[in-house]
Amino acid sequence: MKKLYYSMGEVSKLTGLEPHVLRNWEKTYTKLNPKKNSAGNRVFKEQELALIFRIKELLHEKKYSAEGVNEILNGDKEETVPELSAKARKDLNEVKVFLNDLLERL
Repeated sequence: MKKLYYSMGEVSKLTGLEPHVLRNWEKTYTKLNPKKNSAGNRVFKEQELALIFRIKELLHEKKYSAEGVNEILNGDKEETVPELSAKARKDLNEVKVFLNDLLERL
């Protein structure tokens, strides 16, 4: 069962990010704006959790700068897909042929 709200600690555990990183991201990425409960603690909705995972992917896996991430999130810039080298294309084609052959045998 999904929760309506996640605490800072829960989000930290789910994402593998320290709370201070999440607080910093609130300042850096304007789209990330969790509400605070009556005690003043941040509470994150499912959409904000998904946004955190997206930011993490863009920063850590795709190696975008903070400015680049903001541009993508704000729709000012499209995410680029790197071109495959000729060798990579050839290797992928060989894998495709092998898998198709294997599928025919089954």
